[in-house]
Amino acid sequence: MKWLICNILIVTFISVLSVKGQAYDQNVSSILETLYNRINKSKDDTERLRINDSIILIIDSYSLSDSVIDHRFNNLRFLGQITSPDKRVKIITWNLILLDGTNRYFCYLIRDEGTGKQNKVFRLTAIIRPETIRTDILYSRNDWYGALYYDIRPFKTNKQTYYILLGIDYYNLYMARKIIEVLSFTPEGEIIFGKNCFVNGDKVRSREVLEYSSDGVVSLRFNSGNSVVFDHLVSFSSDNKNNREFFGAEYSYDAYILKKGMWRFVSNYDIKNKK
Repeated sequence: MKWLICNILIVTFISVLSVKGQAYDQNVSSILETLYNRINKSKDDTERLRINDSIILIIDSYSLSDSVIDHRFNNLRFLGQITSPDKRVKIITWNLILLDGTNRYFCYLIRDEGTGKQNKVFRLTAIIRPETIRTDILYSRNDWYGALYYDIRPFKTNKQTYYILLGIDYYNLYMARKIIEVLSFTPEGEIIFGKNCFVNGDKVRSREVLEYSSDGVVSLRFNSGNSVVFDHLVSFSSDNKNNREFFGAEYSYDAYILKKGMWRFVSNYDIKNKK
């Protein structure tokens, strides 16, 4: 009964968020923060999943609000919130790590359908699998690999708009992954992850995946609207040269530069050279 009452209150707060403004914004933020803190303190996976269901309930209602594209919750470190510069796409992500080591990702991808039309909301979930994120295939919302996206930029090819996403996947205790992804929409309005536009030598990939030791810190960011810069990765173990669990950042950078609709790899990129 207490849980039911709590959920009713959550829905009530969300339903008036876009109408009442800042005071309710703070209340919802406080509820979200309290729920996530309870997850971190819980020693029972069943309880963690139940608390996470309440977070889903909040975000599910929030994603349908009229103000979702422009609104942003403040001071919620666990909740990823990014909006494209053209205000056409917003992505909300978070993850749930269970005590058995299972890592689950949750994503709400919201698309502005235009003036007078209701936003379209895609709800994605993923449980991290042992296989790698492939760079030679496209993914849909049904087989999404799972990641936390932290930046987004639009670019155009043949008059069609695509979006570059930067994301991170806390894969396991030994290895993490950062991802340069392409998001697009089919004429029917479905989402597609990936596009054969990453050129590295004679290879063309659908996305770039950087795998490295979970103990390390690897930078991946936009240097401009048409360049993505990241740390050059090398092995720090002579006995494990091909094992990505022993890879980390070197003191140099690589990049992908957008040229005529293709993202082309540049080694030893000089981030100070604006040209």
